[in-house]
Formats: sequence, C-alpha cells, structure tokens
Amino acid sequence: MIKEITVVLCLGLAVWAYQAAHPPPPKLCGAPGGPPVTAPRIKLRDGRHLSYKENGFPREKAKAKIILVHGFACTKHDIMSLTDLVPHVVEELGLYFVSFDRPGYGESDPDPKRTPKSIALDIEELADHLELGSKFYVMGFSMGGQVVWGCLKYIPHRLAGATLIAPVVNYWWPGFPANLSTEAYYRQIPQEQWMLSVAHHAPWLTYWWNTQKLFPASAVIARKPEIFSRQDLELASMAAEKSEDRPPATPQGEFESLHRDYNVGFGKWEFDPMELENPFPNNEGSIHLWQGDEDAVVPVSLQRYIAQGIPWINYHELPGAGHLSLVIPQNFEQIVKAPFPGKE
Repeated sequence: MIKEITVVLCLGLAVWAYQAAHPPPPKLCGAPGGPPVTAPRIKLRDGRHLSYKENGFPREKAKAKIILVHGFACTKHDIMSLTDLVPHVVEELGLYFVSFDRPGYGESDPDPKRTPKSIALDIEELADHLELGSKFYVMGFSMGGQVVWGCLKYIPHRLAGATLIAPVVNYWWPGFPANLSTEAYYRQIPQEQWMLSVAHHAPWLTYWWNTQKLFPASAVIARKPEIFSRQDLELASMAAEKSEDRPPATPQGEFESLHRDYNVGFGKWEFDPMELENPFPNNEGSIHLWQGDEDAVVPVSLQRYIAQGIPWINYHELPGAGHLSLVIPQNFEQIVKAPFPGKE
C-alpha cells in the first residue's frame, strides 16, 4: 500500500512540475477566443503574421525609410508615438517610419523558435513586403536595441544605417571581461539577478519563476521603482498617462512576449556583438549607440566597454539621463538626426 501511495505521489508531483514549467498556449490574434486583428499584418516565411504600423512621410516619396523596433513590454504604437515628438524633423528630412509588434507582442504571432537571427529575418521580410528598397535604416530601443545587433550580424547588406538606443546588454557575452560584467550584474537588485540567472542558465523555468509565489519574480515585469533612475520615474508616469488609450502589449499572454524576451536576450548567443565587422567600411552609412549615464536598467559601464571595443560605433552618452530619456523631445530629435550628416 505504501508503495502504491508513493508512486501516486511521485506521479502527482511530476504532473504538477510539468504544468508549472509549461505555460498555457497563447491566445492567438484572430483565432476563436483570441484578441481581434485591428492593424495590417504580413504573412512571414513560416506562416506567422507580423503586425505593423506606418507613419511619417509617404513611403513612395520618403528620402529615408526607418524601421522602429520597440522595447520590453511595449508595442508598435508606443515606439511610433515618439515620431509625433519631432514632426518638423520628419518633414525636413522626408522620413518614413514603420514599426511592428515583435513576435508574441500586440497583434504579431508568437515565435517559439525566436532567436536574434529570426527576428532580423522578420525585419528583412517586412522591408521587402513594404518595398522599402535594397537599403533601409533600423532604430531600436532597449530590448529592441538589442535586436539591432542581430540586424548588424545577419542582414548588414540591407542596412543604410542603424541606431541602438539604450540597448539591453547580455551579461554573458564572451567579449566582456569577467570582472566588469560581474560587477555590472551585481549592481542589479537581487530580485532581478535571480531572474537573469534563470533566463540564462535554466530558460525552461522562466515561466514557472514568473508565476510562482515563493520568490519575487522579474523586477522589470513588476516595474519595481528600485530599477529606475529618478528621471525615469518621472518620465514613466508621464508616458503611462499618454499610453492609456493604446492597445495592451501582451493580449496573447506573457510567456511568448515578456518571458521569451528574457530567454532570448540573456540566453546563449551564436555571436558576440563585439566581434562584428564594420558594415560600412567606406563610410557609406553609420552606426549610432545612445546611452544615459544614469541608466539603472542597462549598465553604462558595459555600454562604454562595447563602444571602446568597436571603433566604428558612434557612441553618444547623455549626462544625467536614465533609460527612458528618448521620450524627451530634444533627445529624440538628436537621435533621429544623427544618421544624416549635416542635420544634427
């Protein structure tokens, strides 16, 4: 009898562990019971759909075409709203913008096989579908800025220029000196240190870690005030008011959006950004990296190391700025103008 009870308990524990570590299926947009499709979408090479939004100068008349990549817990609407801060620049430079929901966010289908390479290829497909031409610009913020590294690796031949705005760094990129990355890692609050380690060392536990009640989960998902600078806290409250009427970022569920971001962003990469080759050896384009020196989300020490090790990066450090400094109109104006000589 005791043997039978033990077997039943073990089976029950195994079932519980499996269910705890495996998220429910996402609620696909347009599927029965799922969120509605309200924006244009393209069908990608593997059958997934990518939702996008256009703004700025008419596409066929634009002098430059820029693909915007949104950050963590955001959508195409959030990053596209920044273009409304600089209408005079859009008009002066003839800029066309298109933003898209990254896989699993907003109205874009999840990609269970998402990697830095796959998202770069998604961007290339979007550009081809919209007939943006052989060359286009990419501009990404935070986790979207990290996506730009993948573009520089996998589709450099398609880029007219690239801008990384406070791009998330992976503490396990091999190009970092161990002492520097370790010091930066331990500057994060303990709650976030645990989340980062789970995403890197045990990604299969990311869903469980963010849904269990024994330990505090992701501080970034919970938007803990401790992870932001004083400027960020002020800007975040302002941004929240402006975004009240925008569609939610995770209507399909948090695993294929937020949790997948952690697993991809802090997992084991196939390449080291610090070993990339200059995509513009003849100065036919430029790469810009913007970072606030008081950013509490992305360590400025690691960003400086990247900039020092990659001589073809144009590094811009904003004094007194935090992670959200791009929402300040004069900052975003500088960022948008930087790839265009003589317009800064």
